[in-house]
Amino acid sequence: MTKKQIHLNGFTQNSVSPHAAGLWRYPTHNGEAHGTLAYWTDLAKTLERGKFDALFLADVIGVYDVYQASNEAALAQAVQVPAHDPLLAVSAMAAATKRLGFAITASATYIPPYQLARQYSTLDHLTDGRIGWNIVTSYLESEAINLGLAGLIPHDERYERAEEYLDVVYKLWEQSWQDGAVEKTTHYSNPHKVQAIAHEGNYFTVPGVHLVEPSKQRTPLLFQAGASPRGREFAAKHAEGIFTNTQNQKNAVAELQAFIADITARLAKYGRKREDVKIIPAVVPIIGATEEEAYAKLEDYKRYVDYDGAAALLSGHSGIDFSKLDPDQYVENLPSQAMQSRLQNYTSTNPNYRWTVRDAVLYHGLTNGSEIIVGTPSQIADRLELLSQEGGADGFNIRQVVNPASFEEFVDYVVPELQKRGIYRTDYEGETLREHYLGKNQQHLKANHYGKSVRVGGEVHA
Repeated sequence: MTKKQIHLNGFTQNSVSPHAAGLWRYPTHNGEAHGTLAYWTDLAKTLERGKFDALFLADVIGVYDVYQASNEAALAQAVQVPAHDPLLAVSAMAAATKRLGFAITASATYIPPYQLARQYSTLDHLTDGRIGWNIVTSYLESEAINLGLAGLIPHDERYERAEEYLDVVYKLWEQSWQDGAVEKTTHYSNPHKVQAIAHEGNYFTVPGVHLVEPSKQRTPLLFQAGASPRGREFAAKHAEGIFTNTQNQKNAVAELQAFIADITARLAKYGRKREDVKIIPAVVPIIGATEEEAYAKLEDYKRYVDYDGAAALLSGHSGIDFSKLDPDQYVENLPSQAMQSRLQNYTSTNPNYRWTVRDAVLYHGLTNGSEIIVGTPSQIADRLELLSQEGGADGFNIRQVVNPASFEEFVDYVVPELQKRGIYRTDYEGETLREHYLGKNQQHLKANHYGKSVRVGGEVHA
């Protein structure tokens, strides 16, 4: 019987030490070079050597200033600041590679849909169909204020706006230009095959035509990572790849199975099936030639995690100022129900262990909330195989701790183990990012995808 194949993304951000607070100080980490093209082209070539589906670029356009009501800790410890634009290095990386995809985060709250549609269509042309969009609604107050809003739009309303936002970009990508509109006869484009979308909704008015002719994928591959009930509903309707996290090693298989069951039920409401989406948890592999060496490396990394920087990161993610909490109090004794909800994933790999606030902060500072997998290449592969074959995960976001070692070690040592087991590709079969994920000749949205039902002149989303 053919084993289920694993998909891999390299997970990072255009910043100094994106998801490991304080690791910018690690002796072999070259994060300060993230403002150079060589940093990104070298990284892309490493991931393509490992036959990764994509480089996944997270992004925020604000500063983490909830902790101590200040941005000082974030600035001092490079907590996702400096934060360079992730779009701008993609063309250089695409030129240095042939098959690696690029999944780029962009906010449906702050970037006008007309502008985003143009940017992603352009990149899909330049990369010959290797672009994905990680759809976010954004969570930092500082983003809202610096982009001209009075404050953060309420959570569920952000999703309501995003629903209409997706209607607009579907109309631009899927409907504005007919197939064959570019004729190159006595005229370049046939005006009768290009139509204005005439969108008028509750949040957006976009009357015109898409500025870019259809790219190879038309619509980029769509990713989303909503964890709330509203976010999961949005993902079930729109996403082709859904990101998630597990942290409790003993319960991770059951957690994944429960998450997948929930998503599968939601998919059915939109005429979709489980095989229409890929479920992608994030993991942090710490690799050694021996188990002892791997754990020694983990302890070495931990020594560089900065508490204030990690607390700034977690405070920004939760919206709760961790400077007001006693680091030695237990998580389960925190007075705020909102806090308990936010931290309920922070359970130890030993279910009987009681986490303190300090423990949770430092864990978040190294992992950004994902499961750490420590061991030899064979042990790392064992864990990924278990989460995939039994838990139901379709692939993994491989989080970077230090660059270039994190990705180079995974490609050099873990990828061959996965290939030897027959659960990971030895070469690319398709050309576009959607083909990497959904199969050869699957370049466009599936016929049962909601985006295929949106019509110019039709009503706003149901």
